[in-house]
Amino acid sequence: MRDEIETGAQADAETGYLQAGTPAYRRASRILFVAGFSTFATLYCVQPLLPDFVREFGVTPAESSLSLSLTTGLLAGALLVAGAISDGIGRKPVMVAALLAAGLLGIVGALMPDWHGFLAVRALEGLALSGLPAVAMAYVSEEVDPKSAGVAMGLYIGGTAIGGMSGRVLTAIVTDLGTWRLAVGVVGALAVAAAVTVWLALPPSRHFVRRAAGLKALVRAWRGLLTDPALLGLFSLGFLLMGGFVTVFNYIGFRLSEPPFELRPAVVGAVFLVYSFGVVSSPLFGGWSGRFGSNRTLATAVALMVGGLVLLEFDSLFAIAPGIALFTFAFFGAHSIVSAWIGRRATVARGQASSIYLFCYYLGSTLAGTLGGLFWHDHGWTGVAAFVGLLLVIAVAVTAALQRSR
Repeated sequence: MRDEIETGAQADAETGYLQAGTPAYRRASRILFVAGFSTFATLYCVQPLLPDFVREFGVTPAESSLSLSLTTGLLAGALLVAGAISDGIGRKPVMVAALLAAGLLGIVGALMPDWHGFLAVRALEGLALSGLPAVAMAYVSEEVDPKSAGVAMGLYIGGTAIGGMSGRVLTAIVTDLGTWRLAVGVVGALAVAAAVTVWLALPPSRHFVRRAAGLKALVRAWRGLLTDPALLGLFSLGFLLMGGFVTVFNYIGFRLSEPPFELRPAVVGAVFLVYSFGVVSSPLFGGWSGRFGSNRTLATAVALMVGGLVLLEFDSLFAIAPGIALFTFAFFGAHSIVSAWIGRRATVARGQASSIYLFCYYLGSTLAGTLGGLFWHDHGWTGVAAFVGLLLVIAVAVTAALQRSR
């Protein structure tokens, strides 16, 4: 083992890339995990708090979902330019600034006395958080040896999944013990601590080359990507699948906190522990797609999401628990398949292809997550399930069309 580490360290020195098995590589992987964790904990920490916002501010369920939808909406739009900004400033400074700004805004949001002020802060958090997802991926592609980059990227994505889960669970537990304001403030403080950690511990960029963000080059890349029918289908799947996923999690808390369940906030928050299934399903479905084909595996994943949604219709926790687990397991599998498929299809401008996909992904979260509130208001959970079911039916049709375009 010592020989392997020494060999890796020597390779680090010779190539300048972070090599698997070296202390610098392990440190970078851990810090990227922390960055991903904090980003998604901050982004989704309000999701289990939507019923609390309804009670405290007197807003409707659909209006309460704006605390998440505005954040993801601003994040989606800003993602299209965040990578270009980091091209001129540098990867690490942008990541540190993003985490620090998001953390401080989270603390300010916890102190906001009125609903509109809180929404404004959450919108600004979306702008701040855009400095993480695409930029972290760019850092990995530039600084980590290509043979080791897959593991490093996997740890970052694992951090996002665990962060999304933990942010929801943590706020639910702290709210149950104290107040939602305390919970939001704690998540903000964790983001500030993550910013300091990234600044002090993430190895500096050694392969970054500063270059001006060329608008003409960006437009040319987007034009090429958006005229590819297969890529358009994959981008739309990001919108449809994420839209359905977020809608379910936005309103499942209302369903479980009302009769016949009337569960406590901490118990409702425990629902988000199913995010741990995403850590398992992403590599599992990735392996299956290589063995059975991306299209067939993706169709299976979407079908499993439909199956999980059907189980959520029953007024029994014995059906809802496995239903939400199956739905989550299948969603993360589908997300991993589509993400990899885009990388293979976009032979040029892959970074911009990923940015457009993430834009559609979070736009789906924003629009569908908010629109689902109207269905909840008028038709209860059955209305929400029907809306999500429609999104999944369209996703099945898109998947079939992708098969014909291959």
